[in-house]
Amino acid sequence: MREMKKSGAEKKRVRKSDNRDPNTDTPPRKQAAKKDVFQLFAEKVRNHKELESRWAVLQETRVEYFRGKDFVSFLKKHPELKDILESDSNTEIDDIANILLSKNLLVRCDRVVKTLRPGKRKLSTWPAHLEIFPDQIFSENDAFFAWTFVNRRPLWQTLLSFFWPVLTLAICLFPVYPHQAKLLILYSCAGILLLILSLLSLRAAIFGAIWILLGKSVWFFPNILAEEATLRELFRFWPKKEEGERPKWTARLFYAVVAVLVILLLRHHAPDEAARARYQKRVYNIIDDVLEWSPSLALSGMMEKQQTVVNTTDPNNNFTDGTKESTEKVVHPNDMDEEIFSEQQVDGDDIRNVEDTESPSTSQ
Repeated sequence: MREMKKSGAEKKRVRKSDNRDPNTDTPPRKQAAKKDVFQLFAEKVRNHKELESRWAVLQETRVEYFRGKDFVSFLKKHPELKDILESDSNTEIDDIANILLSKNLLVRCDRVVKTLRPGKRKLSTWPAHLEIFPDQIFSENDAFFAWTFVNRRPLWQTLLSFFWPVLTLAICLFPVYPHQAKLLILYSCAGILLLILSLLSLRAAIFGAIWILLGKSVWFFPNILAEEATLRELFRFWPKKEEGERPKWTARLFYAVVAVLVILLLRHHAPDEAARARYQKRVYNIIDDVLEWSPSLALSGMMEKQQTVVNTTDPNNNFTDGTKESTEKVVHPNDMDEEIFSEQQVDGDDIRNVEDTESPSTSQ
């Protein structure tokens, strides 16, 4: 019996050893987990905020990409991220990037526009259009790498996807809100819109003044109109370092004259006080219509319209209309002249009778 147990245990060991990789001693489950290590590493690096990245168009597809030199400096600054790779944590950065390329987690790209534009000293730091590079090998020198996998959606995006339908429904139900809630929403939206327009106008005015006087392109809040930017980058106040040549003085003088002419033209055609009062009254009427609208008023208006339609289309009204037509006379122009003439005669007779009655009294 003991020999049979030993032989059964030996057979199990042989089966387990057969399932292992002949080159390594790790079980197949650990090997599968080891294959997913680079996927986890790529997701961790992509979701890290300190790795600078941008969005671009690659073969009619929007992709997120980074530069090779930024990837190297990022991993040198955060070596603890390499611990995710477990046994490959001591691998060089270039080798890690090449493994990511071989696993199709990354793809090396190149800029589409490779020539300098007029007035530029160097190529764009972050090109908006990319194409696939022939040699899929990692490099730091002017090399771009795009993520090929779909990033996991964070929790706030999932909550936001449920919040948008609720917000849409709330906007549609605005007419049935209480009056105070309507006022609060109206003035809040108007204040936010006024703030945005004032900020953009002030930003453009400062840029135009500095560009005309000093010949420098200075945009405060440079990322305020950016399509893809984090919240921190969106409200960054200080402008970026200027790139490109300074404009010629003739161009600055031309745009200065154009700006002065536009200001004078707008001032000449500005509306007077009466026109402004009319516009203000129209706006107030529109706002009052929006605020005072209610479902009861809308239903009452619909009922009135239905009643008028029924009165005009009801066939039972023919009898009453016929009686009205029989009682009312059709007046022709000749008849009207005769009536006017008869009325004038009656008035003349009345005046004569009054004079006749007054004459005896005066004689007495």
